[in-house]
Amino acid sequence: MSRDAARGLVGVVSRDAARGLVRETGGDELLERLDHLDRVRAAARPSEEGTPDTPDAGTETDFDVVIAGGGLFSVLAPTLAARGLRVAVLERGRAGVAHREWNASGPELRPLVESGLVAEDELERLVIARYRTGTCSFHGGGSYPVDGVLDHAVDAGALLSLARARSEQRGVTFLDGHALVSQRSGPDAIALRVRTRDGDREIVARLLVDARGASSPYATADLVCPTVGGVMTGLASGSGPGEMDPEVGEILATVDPIHEGRQHVWEAFPGRPGETTVYVFYYARAEEPTSLVKLYARFFETLPTYKRGDARLVRPTFGLIPGWSRLTPAPAPPPGRVVLVGDAAARHSPLTYCGFGATLRSIVPATDLIARAAFEPGLVPPHAMQDAPVHALTGALAHMLASRAFHGDEMNGLLDASFATLHAMGQGPYAELLRDELAPEALVTFLERTARRHPAVWGQVVRGLGLTRAGRWGWSVARSMVGGRAAA
Repeated sequence: MSRDAARGLVGVVSRDAARGLVRETGGDELLERLDHLDRVRAAARPSEEGTPDTPDAGTETDFDVVIAGGGLFSVLAPTLAARGLRVAVLERGRAGVAHREWNASGPELRPLVESGLVAEDELERLVIARYRTGTCSFHGGGSYPVDGVLDHAVDAGALLSLARARSEQRGVTFLDGHALVSQRSGPDAIALRVRTRDGDREIVARLLVDARGASSPYATADLVCPTVGGVMTGLASGSGPGEMDPEVGEILATVDPIHEGRQHVWEAFPGRPGETTVYVFYYARAEEPTSLVKLYARFFETLPTYKRGDARLVRPTFGLIPGWSRLTPAPAPPPGRVVLVGDAAARHSPLTYCGFGATLRSIVPATDLIARAAFEPGLVPPHAMQDAPVHALTGALAHMLASRAFHGDEMNGLLDASFATLHAMGQGPYAELLRDELAPEALVTFLERTARRHPAVWGQVVRGLGLTRAGRWGWSVARSMVGGRAAA
């Protein structure tokens, strides 16, 4: 398929055609990554094949910390190395390559500087666009502007390249083309079996940081968010319907009713002049089959209903993002010397899946925790990610979106009522919810006002969650309130 085929796509797009567009604009390696994620979802959880022997106490180690996964959480490598730790990064492809674009608020970017990862002038160069405001809008409803949310577009590839370069300067070892197969923990070390093109090898470390995302066998969150899209050019510019305002980020948007049991949600963020990163995603329960390739076909078919213009795909970006509703047990590694981070831990927002902001907030505390845990066995936690009380609410909403219990515009009506309530509460609470900062008291106010605006909400909660989970959610909200007050 020629590059021109990426322009003006309307009507039915086959899965083969969608794969052809990804290959042509992203290359064979990116297409292999897309197919790999679909295989991960289709296959049962892998068994631990060829598990290494348990390392004895006092076993000599090759590294202090091994990070499995060379994506976003490879930014921990230089911060850990700066503490004097011996660090390695394993990646089945090449570490330090971005598969998604990232946005955050200005304050959320500060830990990049505070951690010593980047200098002030380097951060300024990494930010490729700033927006005046953001919006959330839903089919058949209103449009609700919000300030200070995801309003800085970051050059993801440049950030990871810089992090890799800084890591290498600090002595980090990058093991590209290395896939973690299995591991076994001992009292103060962990043995890793790693697969390469030349066969298997064994590495011993004090601590394993699992940053493999959806590919991790421990990514057992109860929800999953397939997301596809890419950097686009040729979208109609302006502030009218179907146009893209270069000073406005579209955080959440729906343009149609539920289709095949799924409420598809769009987002669009301006980047470099003339470029916009556009995504479509939906929520599913973890046990349900999903396909990124099928979703890409829908993306190309329905993009013209979201944005007008002579659209051209410049670079595909996609992800398979585990999400935890907070209504089931949290993802956790086996007992031993393994710490989950990123999508494998699923502590990011289950509503907006803002893993970038959650990662940035966790850089400094996660570095502290991992550096200590590497040498103090009793301190090894199951994860190194911060959570937030508001996730008790947003997790339930994400679970409802995945439930297939709604039809037509029912979910759009609920979303519209919720965001109309947030907007009426003022920019402070509205932005705080989307940044995972909403206080427990404000959360209760939001629930009360949404119920007055949309009385059907309580019945929808029971239908979307089921009676048992609805009761569990109510208890979770109450517990988060108590915890929030105690923290305050």
